[in-house]
Amino acid sequence: MDAFSIDTSQIKEWAGKLHAGDRVRLSGIVYTSRDAAHKRIMSLLDSGEKLPYELDGAVIYYAGPTPAPAHLAIGSCGPTTSCRMDPFAPRMLDLGLGAMIGKGGRSEEVCEAIRRNHSVYLCAVGGAGALASKCITSCEVIAFEDLGCESVKRLEFRDFPLVVGIDCHGGTLFHMSDRG
Repeated sequence: MDAFSIDTSQIKEWAGKLHAGDRVRLSGIVYTSRDAAHKRIMSLLDSGEKLPYELDGAVIYYAGPTPAPAHLAIGSCGPTTSCRMDPFAPRMLDLGLGAMIGKGGRSEEVCEAIRRNHSVYLCAVGGAGALASKCITSCEVIAFEDLGCESVKRLEFRDFPLVVGIDCHGGTLFHMSDRG
């Protein structure tokens, strides 16, 4: 089966058409965010402050890219283990988050939030961050610069290869023991 070519601006429209195991080539704007950034985003939400990016329809990549060599837009940019963001994901999904990208299984609470919000969890290949970086055409730090590699970055993807790990129909590639 060929991969679906999807632009991030259409991720919410596509979520209901995707099923666990489908291959996707994702293009468009994606935001990096890991543990430390998620904690700060939750603090901003709690205090009613403006977020570094609009959550509704956004795609978050759980990654902490390395600095860019002179000839590339970004350094190695592989996925982080997603279950570390499970305490934050349901709230973000309820606020309109369109998709998450990472590796590994998710909690039942996250799976339920994906179903409830018609979102999708996409998986990137772990251990291939240098190869993945070739599908990223731009990188800009937009928040929490003091966090270094864990700062929030605005990336532009071009045909980034992914697999649907958890769909909004209840399909999953994981067993609950696969978390982490």
